[in-house]
Amino acid sequence: MTKFIFIRHGEADYNPIDERKFIGHGRDLSPLTELGINQLKETSKDLRLKNSDLIIASPYTRALQSAAIISKELNLELKVEVDLHEWIPDVVAFQHKTSEDCFALCRDFDFHDGIHPEGTNKVWETKESMKRRMDSVLDRYMSYNQVIVVCHGMVIRTQKNQENIKNGEIIEIIRTSEN
Repeated sequence: MTKFIFIRHGEADYNPIDERKFIGHGRDLSPLTELGINQLKETSKDLRLKNSDLIIASPYTRALQSAAIISKELNLELKVEVDLHEWIPDVVAFQHKTSEDCFALCRDFDFHDGIHPEGTNKVWETKESMKRRMDSVLDRYMSYNQVIVVCHGMVIRTQKNQENIKNGEIIEIIRTSEN
């Protein structure tokens, strides 16, 4: 049995990304705002994190910066897990150009509950695909007692059916080998 403590990254600042007109995965280089930094400093004080063995994190800047803050505050080892990355809005071309493009695809994902309707050609990653990749990461950490997982709201939703996950919010999930 392992307790996974999921933490959504802090508030991200997309202004430097928009100014540079980054597209696709380039949009995932956004750092945290000052508020986002403070959100994670506050989250790191939560007593539920105290007995954690290590931190695993998404490679995206906003999550990695969030995990680094927690790592520093708790003096815990931090490992980057590529498959903890955020939901992919366009698995075909990886070229969503703006936040608005991404939000439109996200609304479509939500409207269809993360499932491609039969006979349609949707470009976004399905909920099932995200769950599989998340499970493959979590399975590798089942030998630990408690692991902090810093990642993204949509990814956390594959493990717990909760619509709105706030920046810096903690979601606890206990997994057994039967999960």
